[in-house]
Amino acid sequence: MFYSKSPAAAPYAGTEEQKRKRFKRMQWSSFIAITIGYSMYYVCRTSLNVVKKPIMDAGVLDASQLGLISSALLFTYAIGKFINGFLADHSNIRRFMATGILVSTVANIIVGVLGLLTLRQTLISISAFYVIFAILWGINGWAQSMGAPPSIVALSRWYDDAHRGTFYGFFSASHNLGEFFSFLFVGGLVSLFGWQYGFIGAAVAGAIGVVLIVCFLYDSPESQGLPSPSMPKDKPAGDASIGKAQLSVLRNPYVWVLAFASAFMYISRYAVNGWGVLYLQEAKGYELASATQIISINALLGIIGTVFSGWLSDVAFRGNRYIPAVTAGVLEVIALVLFAFGGNALWVNILAMVLFGIAIGVLICFLGGLMAVDIVPREASGAALGVVGIASYAAAGLQDIASGLLIDGHKTLVSAAGEPEVFRYDFTYALWFWIIAAVLSVLLVTIVWHKARQKPRKDEVLR
Repeated sequence: MFYSKSPAAAPYAGTEEQKRKRFKRMQWSSFIAITIGYSMYYVCRTSLNVVKKPIMDAGVLDASQLGLISSALLFTYAIGKFINGFLADHSNIRRFMATGILVSTVANIIVGVLGLLTLRQTLISISAFYVIFAILWGINGWAQSMGAPPSIVALSRWYDDAHRGTFYGFFSASHNLGEFFSFLFVGGLVSLFGWQYGFIGAAVAGAIGVVLIVCFLYDSPESQGLPSPSMPKDKPAGDASIGKAQLSVLRNPYVWVLAFASAFMYISRYAVNGWGVLYLQEAKGYELASATQIISINALLGIIGTVFSGWLSDVAFRGNRYIPAVTAGVLEVIALVLFAFGGNALWVNILAMVLFGIAIGVLICFLGGLMAVDIVPREASGAALGVVGIASYAAAGLQDIASGLLIDGHKTLVSAAGEPEVFRYDFTYALWFWIIAAVLSVLLVTIVWHKARQKPRKDEVLR
């Protein structure tokens, strides 16, 4: 089948030095492809976050409708990540990953073009645009779920245990890199040309991602005639053994606790990234350009958090992810409180996003997958990510609905002399919802940490 894992090729006939150089070249090529490629995935996913205010100001959609559209992506993403996590363990990861971003690119192009057609109501009505937008964004969500699982499988296929945390951390920076590109690149296009061009710009980024993945990602070392660094030589991973390992993931209660910890973290993460620009505009009076720049800081600083988190836990904490995870969780809560109640001063909001970005960067790396991957068999890495993913993105989807309803349900109509009436939105209840979710995430990680400390041997922890 087209998406089946590539069969093992004949052993590479070069010298040991040539084999080593060939392996390193393909290893780094694959790593760069999944890291930059997945960041382009994120641009195609977060384009909507930038254009919410312009769409609302244009009278095309309201906050509740945008919340439902956002949730359509997140719900299909949640289900897709669970299913595709299991499929990725068996798949040709290059073809699998390239297909997802191609579909996502097409979805963004269509939304942007249809948005332009809404300028002429004779071509497409606003109600029709809303329905088509929601359907396409749901399809985009499924396509997006084809990005992370093959990326994690690639790390498992090309890197051994000793280096997994370090490179997982570097890879996790792709989340933040994509968000940063989205806020600046897409935000810039929206400011210059209109909200429709935000989706078209995201599609350009997606096309770049397709090229990178197709040209530079290799399915596995074995498919290139090279030995695998990730599987024991005396225990090959056949389909039967992979299936058994995947079943053990579903039966591991601590994987599920970590999944729910990630879910609550994703509520606050997607709340800030999805509604933060609108919050700064409505509650604190910032212009679109300034608001997107402030929120983009958290994405930029998140790169620092993700890049150093895996390395730091491998080197400084000898593979213990719990201490930095709990520390980052507390920092996330502090940042949210500062963002919500710290006032309108520019430096306060910048500081809040600096702290939030670093914290979320660490948590994406650890709670978003690495801690679960650490406690399951290596051949079931995709399955572990799938379990964490379905919980995380289902929660993120519910967040979008809840936040949209909380924001829309506390709006007031304001009029000024000589100016048209406009709605003003009260974010108070939404903000408390985001903060409480962050607190619950920290508590769940603390519970798992407590259980792990009761185990005397590292190889017994959470098995």
